[in-house]
Amino acid sequence: MKKILITLFCAASLLSYSQNDEKSEIMQVINQVFEAMRTNDSTLLKQSFVESPNTFTAFINQEDQSQLATGDFQRFIDAVGQPKDQVWNEPIWNEKVEIDGNLASVWVDYAFYVDDQFSHCGVDAFHLIKREDGWKIFHLVDTRRKSDCEVPDEFKP
Repeated sequence: MKKILITLFCAASLLSYSQNDEKSEIMQVINQVFEAMRTNDSTLLKQSFVESPNTFTAFINQEDQSQLATGDFQRFIDAVGQPKDQVWNEPIWNEKVEIDGNLASVWVDYAFYVDDQFSHCGVDAFHLIKREDGWKIFHLVDTRRKSDCEVPDEFKP
């Protein structure tokens, strides 16, 4: 009985370690997106995604109606890579990572700043697939709002 318990404990420990390692790899890809935005590095940005990812924004319009806007990934790449005087900074927190085999889902709270000026906040929801070259984002949807933003002090400029 003692041997069975020790074996089960060791197996659970290895599984937990493996899961944490996967989560770390996934969050490295997500953090790379925000580093690319801060540094205007469109090449780094593209490395985080599959060739043609789906991107969307969910928001409430001025008429208080729920809307879903389809993004243009190439336009996003171009905007990130464009030289600019301001820094785009999007700190994230409350990371929730779920993994099943080669599929992962990441949900994070964020606030978006241009230099030190607050722009908006919301949630980023990513779906990733694990390929031979690592984890890649194939789907990204975010929410955006300018009010009801509870940004922790350590993420404010």
